[in-house]
Amino acid sequence: MSASTVADPSAVATATSLRKLYFVRFGFAIVWAALMFAVGKELGPVTIGLLVLYPLFDVAAAVVDFRSSRTARPTVGLYFNMALSLLTAIGLAVAVTSGIPAVLRVWGVWAITAGLVQLIVAIRRYKLGGQWAMILSGGISVFAGTGFFLMAGGPNAMLTSVAGYATLGGVFFLISALRLGRAAKKES
Repeated sequence: MSASTVADPSAVATATSLRKLYFVRFGFAIVWAALMFAVGKELGPVTIGLLVLYPLFDVAAAVVDFRSSRTARPTVGLYFNMALSLLTAIGLAVAVTSGIPAVLRVWGVWAITAGLVQLIVAIRRYKLGGQWAMILSGGISVFAGTGFFLMAGGPNAMLTSVAGYATLGGVFFLISALRLGRAAKKES
């Protein structure tokens, strides 16, 4: 990435803020995934709490992103992501009463739509640097969401599969954070 990728001081500030947020998102995703792997074999109180917590954390992250982004502020995408994640938390709270297939369907629809939003936001932020990982993550999320939706109708419907999804997403956040750090250092 060339030093001209991040051009002005406000872009550097945005890249720095996003970098911190992406590190937090990485940490949360890894811890959440480990807990889901441990308890996600069935729908118990802890599993239900974890399922609802994940999209609520996404809402909080989008709020932080919105407040800290000074340039390349894709407000429509962030607003849409906040609403989508909040609706998903509610949808998951309702879906758990119907069983694992219903949860996977809600999660799948969320992964598809959130992946599309992430893809669009990352493309719009591409000049900040470090966004190729977010572009890949958004695209993979669309495919994974389709997989969750299809898995819900089959005999292998497992909640632990969402833990793998969260882990991969966390890795993409880590890669993007590291790349954004390089971009910010080149401009400082």
